[in-house]
Amino acid sequence: MTHVRRFDHIGITVADLDAVTAFFVGLGLEVEGSGTVQGEFVETVCAIPGAHCEIVMLRPPDGGTRLELSRFVTPDHVPGSPTAMANELGLRNVCFEVEDLDAAVAAVAADGYGLVGGIGEYEGSEFDGSVRMAYVRGPEGIVVSLSDRVG
Repeated sequence: MTHVRRFDHIGITVADLDAVTAFFVGLGLEVEGSGTVQGEFVETVCAIPGAHCEIVMLRPPDGGTRLELSRFVTPDHVPGSPTAMANELGLRNVCFEVEDLDAAVAAVAADGYGLVGGIGEYEGSEFDGSVRMAYVRGPEGIVVSLSDRVG
C-alpha cells in the first residue's frame, strides 16, 4: 500500500519574506497566495507554543510542486547556516529547470546573488539525460540549483 498521493510542497523558513519572495518570483515562480497562520493548528504541527507565521505559497509556471516560504512572527527565527555547503546535513537545495541556464545565472547575478561553484555539465544522467547545472546562493544562504537540458 502506498501512502503518498503526490508531492505537495517544499517549505523554507526565512527571516525576510519579501526579499526571498522577490528572488523566487524573479526566477519565474508565481505567487499563489499568502496569509498568516497561528493558534492551535500551527502550535500542534510545529510543536512551538505561541507560533505565528506569515506564509507565501509560490508555484512554478507548469503548476508543479509548490514552494512555501514561512516567516515566524513569534517566536523569532533561529539562524541557520547561511554558508552551508552541499555536504552539510539537511535540505541541500531546491532545483528548478530553466529554459536558459546562462541567462538565469546572469539574472540572479544582476540582483547580487552568485554561484556557489561553477556551471557543470553532466552527460547521460540516468535520471534526466544530459544536463547543465549550477548552484546559486540566494537570499539568506538558500542554495538554489538551476539546470537546463543539453541537446
